[in-house]
Amino acid sequence: MVAHVGTVAFLGIEALAVDVQVQLASGLPAFSVVGLPDKAVAESRERVRGALGAIGLALPPRRITVNLAPADLPKEGSHYDLPIALGLLLAMDVLPMDELAEFNAVGELSLDGALTPVAGVLPAAVDALARDRGLICPREQGGEAAWAGDLRVLAPGNLLALINHFKGSQVLPQPEPELADETGSPLDLADIKGQESAKRALEVAAAGGHNLLFIGPPGAGKSMLAERLPGILPPLDAREALEVSMIASLSGAFGDGRMRRRRPFRNPHHSSSMAAMVGGGNRARPGEVSLAHGGVLFLDELPECSRQVLESLRQPIESGRAVVARANAHVTYPARFQFISAMNPCRCGHLGDPELACSRAPRCAEDYQRKLSGPLLDRIDMHIQVPNVSVADLDLPPASEGSREVALRVARARDLQRARYESEPNQDDAAAPIRLNAQADGKLLEAVATPDDEGRALLRQASERMHLSARGYHRVLRVARTLADLEQSPSVHRVHVAEALSYRRLRAVA
Repeated sequence: MVAHVGTVAFLGIEALAVDVQVQLASGLPAFSVVGLPDKAVAESRERVRGALGAIGLALPPRRITVNLAPADLPKEGSHYDLPIALGLLLAMDVLPMDELAEFNAVGELSLDGALTPVAGVLPAAVDALARDRGLICPREQGGEAAWAGDLRVLAPGNLLALINHFKGSQVLPQPEPELADETGSPLDLADIKGQESAKRALEVAAAGGHNLLFIGPPGAGKSMLAERLPGILPPLDAREALEVSMIASLSGAFGDGRMRRRRPFRNPHHSSSMAAMVGGGNRARPGEVSLAHGGVLFLDELPECSRQVLESLRQPIESGRAVVARANAHVTYPARFQFISAMNPCRCGHLGDPELACSRAPRCAEDYQRKLSGPLLDRIDMHIQVPNVSVADLDLPPASEGSREVALRVARARDLQRARYESEPNQDDAAAPIRLNAQADGKLLEAVATPDDEGRALLRQASERMHLSARGYHRVLRVARTLADLEQSPSVHRVHVAEALSYRRLRAVA
């Protein structure tokens, strides 16, 4: 007899069905796992042996073969421990076959029989729901699995509790989905004194989801401004929260199983590798661009990042997807993030200050900014100069308007955009519907953001003088549409186009 237990393998955020087949055959005692297992899966033999011994069960002195089908799909991770153990319990007639036929299982086993958390429970739960099955997972992740929807979830703390449940001597309760406690207020814009133009640019970027580059000397407040962006962004809606949580689950960063509505803010160090940024490694894990999906990716000291890493950002910024192609894996992760970056104007950081600038100015600025390629800068909608804060600004009382007031205007502008794009037919990417001006392009953008006659004349004239590319032209339209939305204006006027043009690329001083 061959026992069957369902589980999953992961390809990006997609869960693929895996059938764990366990056979007890006559012959010399042995325990083999086949079906392209990695090291963690192969080592499950000893974890399963120890867990069964901890609850008083010994493996029969027979030839045990575990096949993970399909055999040509690589199997990675420790979540195969539980389905292998359950397959053995079925083959040993400890558990009834018909009960487990309705469930998939994921979980790692300790040597004492306890179930410990694993990555990918939420995608596994979504897949189980689509196949009209239940899910067995570790107790700490029951709430995470419950977010998949109307799904039967068994979340035991150990293997013995699961056995007792199926034998009828114990009942495992259905876990409830819970929201994380996020009552702590994020950083407030009212903490920043001066920099009114930079605050205005941050509000515009938040309202339309635009990419933004701050350029200014050290200590001007560039990082402080970027860190306060999450405080003016609206919370994730249900669909976004599920996508973000699935990525977090795969990376093992879901935490206590409680879903978070606050948008992610990722701030990797400038020494991060390309695999850490866009995804990769032996198991093609999601990188920072995917962990920032639905939120903000902030890169400080932008020119200090390696050229290879910076150029790898061009495709995710444009397409909203990170494609990780390796010899043993080809996966695609969602990566619709808002790109915020900051940099000094030159290496010494004090370009334009005759007392602090180095002796190589302005040549040092040209050399320093040349590290950023034109195609990358062309993908950044807004370029903002952040000057030094004066002593007079520091002596001012706290600002009367903080993040709460700005967040209300941002929410109203985003509500306008969502209603507008939901009513537009024939969106190109139905799987990822357009909701923000920064995501609109081509005919859709021209249909909703065409300026009036004066604005169109200004845009045409400026495009010729500034040598805007087609991408740059459309990005100006996007920002202008957002400026109009902040004013609740149905049309884009000359003043909106003029302000949008003022945010275009700033070149190094000659």
